[in-house]
Amino acid sequence: MLDNKFCSSQHQKENICIDTYRVLDSCRDKDCFENVRVYLTDFGEEIIDRTSIIRAKCAKIVSAYIDINDVPFNRGFYQLNIKMYVKLVFEACISQGNIQEFDGIAVVEKKVILYGSEGNVNVFKSEQNASGFCNIKPCEGSCSNNLPTAVLETVDPIILNVKVVEPRAFPCCCCCCIDDIPDFVYNHISGKLCDRGDKALVVSLGFFSVVKIERPTQLIVNATEYNIPDKECTTAQEDDPCTLFKAMAFPVNEFSPPTLDTCACSVQLMKQDREKGKGCGCS
Repeated sequence: MLDNKFCSSQHQKENICIDTYRVLDSCRDKDCFENVRVYLTDFGEEIIDRTSIIRAKCAKIVSAYIDINDVPFNRGFYQLNIKMYVKLVFEACISQGNIQEFDGIAVVEKKVILYGSEGNVNVFKSEQNASGFCNIKPCEGSCSNNLPTAVLETVDPIILNVKVVEPRAFPCCCCCCIDDIPDFVYNHISGKLCDRGDKALVVSLGFFSVVKIERPTQLIVNATEYNIPDKECTTAQEDDPCTLFKAMAFPVNEFSPPTLDTCACSVQLMKQDREKGKGCGCS
């Protein structure tokens, strides 16, 4: 029979080293992009040439690109050029009771300056598909340079306004043209984009985002060995589905939306952060 002291010693805490990423700097932003050109398909161009009664149904970020560069004369700081591709779905009233749906792509761009420290270590990692000691390949995607890693966290944008205008009636935002849109973005729309219409569709979009800059690091943490859980898995009974339903916890939070006082408190805290100079530092 095992001694109790021996059994307890198997689960004592010990210091272990883990390889992870450390967030060196981050910021949050609330951006509003006005009069952003929406690139439409031939079908969409034909619709806006026939009507201006259009409303937006939804907007979804289908892809994002982040370019990171050193800031001259500011060691350790980096400028992040962020470009987001947004798919938008619209409804247009062509005639009485005739509603047509079409989609398009809008591109928005923002720049952020964050601190990312400096690094002088080149990292090389083994390939999972390596086969044999004679199969020597150059490092393709498995080595990293001294640039940090940029991370963008954002939710789908809020559509604030939609309107049809003449192509020369609004200032052009030359962050992107049709030829600059990647091919994989086309997979999310219903046709080929074009720019031959007599009118243009523009939208105003609101974004909430968090931008972080990270570097690899090693941390020492306290850990214990994994214990087998005592709780047994619960399976649904095909002949009595209500039994499993009754065992579920009631979703109280879904029926308790935040009150006005809670929202006002959050807004006040954000305002105090800005007054104290704790803004995101985004340009």
